Amino acid sequence: MATVAQWIEGARLRTLPLAAAPIIAGSAAAYEVHQFKPGRALLAFLVAFFLQVGVNYANDYSDGIKGTDEVRVGPLRLVGSGVAKPSHVKMAAFICFGLAGLSGLALIMLSQQWWFLAIGASAVLAAWGYTGGKHPYGYMGLGDIFVFIYFGLVATLGTMFTQSNQLTLSSWVFAIALGLFSCALLMANNVRDIPTDIEAGKKTLAVRLGDRASRITYAAEMGLGLALTALLVPQNPWYALAFILIGPVVHSALVVLSGALGRDLIPVLKQAGIIALIYSLLVALAVVLHPLEIFAERATVFTGY
Repeated sequence: MATVAQWIEGARLRTLPLAAAPIIAGSAAAYEVHQFKPGRALLAFLVAFFLQVGVNYANDYSDGIKGTDEVRVGPLRLVGSGVAKPSHVKMAAFICFGLAGLSGLALIMLSQQWWFLAIGASAVLAAWGYTGGKHPYGYMGLGDIFVFIYFGLVATLGTMFTQSNQLTLSSWVFAIALGLFSCALLMANNVRDIPTDIEAGKKTLAVRLGDRASRITYAAEMGLGLALTALLVPQNPWYALAFILIGPVVHSALVVLSGALGRDLIPVLKQAGIIALIYSLLVALAVVLHPLEIFAERATVFTGY
């Protein structure tokens, strides 16, 4: 039987920044229009957290029974390594999906956005269908599209909408940027696995594009995700704080473009997730600082100093 440490490793907690980042950014967008609701933000995070862990276990199970993970360079896979029974990993995935569903139901009840039931159901189906079922879309090169939609648009915009019942330019920029960062992380992961994925018949977008084009795509996704923030600087100069990340973004892009292979790409995956998380924290800080700046300006006019 797998140990607790192995189950934790199988949950791939390094991917959790991608679950937290859109919740932080979406909540920041809600705060910007004075509609931030901490309780709903916490429920949104629980949805994202359990879905992320669930999809990690689901991928572990599906890839494991298909033999995709028999020769693997990355982190431990429970089924592929033989340390856990496939049925146990599958059960763990569905328990996580169930917990995500309960958290989502509570969020829907508070926000009264009942049409989110359909979005939540589609998110669970997308999580399972990535590598599960007879025709997994992750094996057809469509994984990047779904990652952009659910880790970027749905998570970020959904977080804001359930708090404020509206969407703003800021929320759309955050959503697209984080969607691109998530796609970049997936691209780096799939570039690392191109040789084994080809052998297993797994035609990810990286396999379809080829090694060089995939590496260029990674750099473009990271660069464009950060550059989009420039659209928001005119309305709030503090958004320029996000460009502190230019150095890390360029560094990770250069590592990928240099032709790094196998284990040398693992730090890039971690860095991409951290960049997404720090990005969300920086834009949240920008939102908080801007009203303080306006308040200080008004106080100066009022006192005459």
